[in-house]
Amino acid sequence: MRDASCIRSWLWLLLAASAQVSGQQPQERPVFTCGGILSGESGLIGSEGFPGVYPPNSKCTWKITVPEGKVVVLYFRFLDLESDNLCRYDFVDVYNGHTNGQRIGRFCGTFRPGALVSNSNKMLVQMISDANTAGNGFIAMFSAAEPNERGDQYCGGRLQRPTGSFKTPNWPDRDYPVGVTCLWHIIAPKNQVIEVKFEKFDVEQDNYCRYDYVAVFNGGEINDAKRIGKYCGDRPPAPIVSERNELLIQFLSDLSLTADGFIGHYKFRPKKLPTTTVLPITTTSPAPTSSRPTVALCQQKCRRIGTLESNYCSSNFVLAGTVITTMTKGGSLLATVSIINVYKEGNLAIQQAGKNMSTKITVVCKQCPLIRRGLNYIIMGQVDEDGRGKITPNSFIMNFKMKNQKILNALKNKRC
Repeated sequence: MRDASCIRSWLWLLLAASAQVSGQQPQERPVFTCGGILSGESGLIGSEGFPGVYPPNSKCTWKITVPEGKVVVLYFRFLDLESDNLCRYDFVDVYNGHTNGQRIGRFCGTFRPGALVSNSNKMLVQMISDANTAGNGFIAMFSAAEPNERGDQYCGGRLQRPTGSFKTPNWPDRDYPVGVTCLWHIIAPKNQVIEVKFEKFDVEQDNYCRYDYVAVFNGGEINDAKRIGKYCGDRPPAPIVSERNELLIQFLSDLSLTADGFIGHYKFRPKKLPTTTVLPITTTSPAPTSSRPTVALCQQKCRRIGTLESNYCSSNFVLAGTVITTMTKGGSLLATVSIINVYKEGNLAIQQAGKNMSTKITVVCKQCPLIRRGLNYIIMGQVDEDGRGKITPNSFIMNFKMKNQKILNALKNKRC
């Protein structure tokens, strides 16, 4: 925690500089209270009692409104809250709109994000503290900006034109900055979908995309169940097409390495309607020599063929994990698996929050093979183009027991 007298001096200099820019004389140091309603071209918000230690067990909400037709840009000038990898205890949330808005980001510790941009003329800031460790809180400045003329130092917003582009701050002159959070919410007319292509792409490389990344979601909110993919490295993702008329693109950089960044383009296109009945997914088989119909995948008998050893090399990925969430979608089951150990990763997309790692899998036939939430499994399968594990009736799945680890570790050290 910083020395209080230093913070007070710094705060006074900040206020004096802000007043000088607007042609006013600095007044007495403001008293920051718990929340408030603010409007106008610009302003200042701070945690209760700033620069003193903020109180415990508090929930403070600030509603910001700038003139109609503009967007809100929020800069954190100082941040000092209880530190936690997942920001579970003391944190500041920033939302689009004033009620039931889309969350732009959650922040704690001394991590100071880059400028945050709303997709309308309204923004909500909420700070929550628990009963324990505290800090000096935060101070932030907001200002109004034109939706399409916000400069190179910040990014994000609502995109509703039939075609357009989005890019990282500083593109193409220099690397994107550290501590950036960007959200582009693309909205097409109801009867259209959105196609996105990345022209150039260079985001800090990591096998699990834990540090800097781009995530794309169907719909208008950050929701793991609707995530299309999570990307990093220097290879552009394949073209992406939304399921419906909304798409959310999130870019985040941490406080360490940066890279060139990216530029992407989007366009609206008509939603294609099927002209014939869609046939069920079928197994790959030689060309039929008779008129016998192909057996649909989900009608196969569910059976596990072979052993751990015989299935290891033919699988794209092999892991042991606990099924923590399941959700049915059509005839498939979407599951989140908390990873106990990865023996063969392949191109499987793995997320990490603190020390916990997880991945997404799709069971093509929701009851074949059958998996249940809360149980531990060895899972072997293929990986689709978005990095999600794909489990078919022929995939190898069995309950995980500690005695299996010796066999799996031996297989991991062998070459297929």
